[in-house]
Amino acid sequence: MLTFLLGGARSGKSSRALALANDAPRVLFVATGEAHDDEMAARIVAHKAERPLTWDTLEEPRALVAALHSRADGYDVIIIDCLTLWVSNLMLAQPTPIDPVAAVPPLLDVYARGRAHWIVISNEVGLGLVPDTPLGRAYRDALGAVNRQIAAAADVVSLMVAGLPLTIKPPPPPP
Repeated sequence: MLTFLLGGARSGKSSRALALANDAPRVLFVATGEAHDDEMAARIVAHKAERPLTWDTLEEPRALVAALHSRADGYDVIIIDCLTLWVSNLMLAQPTPIDPVAAVPPLLDVYARGRAHWIVISNEVGLGLVPDTPLGRAYRDALGAVNRQIAAAADVVSLMVAGLPLTIKPPPPPP
């Protein structure tokens, strides 16, 4: 099962993911954020404090495919929080940026070969103003393309609004 949680900033995506995974015995939380400043470091500490101590955490800002390839079968649930930062990290990778759109099919292949329920989080950035810089527009377009690929592969897609999940792609009916 692949669950995709979309929404704006602070819409409740991470809280929803934690609630969905709460009863799973073996959970891997994959964090893509990096602490480049004090404010982000504080956010990361706060996010860590929200998770059960029994969960494993993997901090991986770019190489999700390589990191998950060998770990995916060891967990019942894998939470990836979030594609928003992952796409940014890939686009700003040095010395050579990485195409995030091309990075999604290998990631979905790792998911398809495993047995874990994946909960993937991303921001919906296409509802706001058109960014005023070329990099901002390229980022919005790349994240939109990444989100479309994940949504197409997902079994369930929910849009988080003010802490409430709006199911926009319900789970398939049981066989």
